[in-house]
Amino acid sequence: MQLEITQREREGITILDMKGRLIAGQPVSALREALGALAPEVKLVLNLIEVDYIDSTGLGALVYCYTNLTKTGGTARLLNLNRRNLELLVLTKIDTIFEVFNDETDAVNSFFPGRAVKKFDILSFVRHMKDQ
Repeated sequence: MQLEITQREREGITILDMKGRLIAGQPVSALREALGALAPEVKLVLNLIEVDYIDSTGLGALVYCYTNLTKTGGTARLLNLNRRNLELLVLTKIDTIFEVFNDETDAVNSFFPGRAVKKFDILSFVRHMKDQ
């Protein structure tokens, strides 16, 4: 299955909406190509609401995204991770390098100092999962 990536902008922030699986091969290549087409200092939100699976190569692509953008003055946030993908990020501790959000407005606002932002609370998520 191919990874579909659509690009849009909101208040000067680039948002990449992704649909499919972020796995080795074409999907990771598509993400790298999309990142390569962006300005080096881009402020980016990766919307993963329709990404149902991320493998180890996909995780590597996310880390590559973060590292590459940081080196060039850009930055990235993650948005709308499903439970499985969020658990994967927590297990691999990749959630410690990205700011994660459940709401697009909060993700966009996080780039603007002084705006109210509600970050994703991983501890609440873990507690909620234990109760189920």
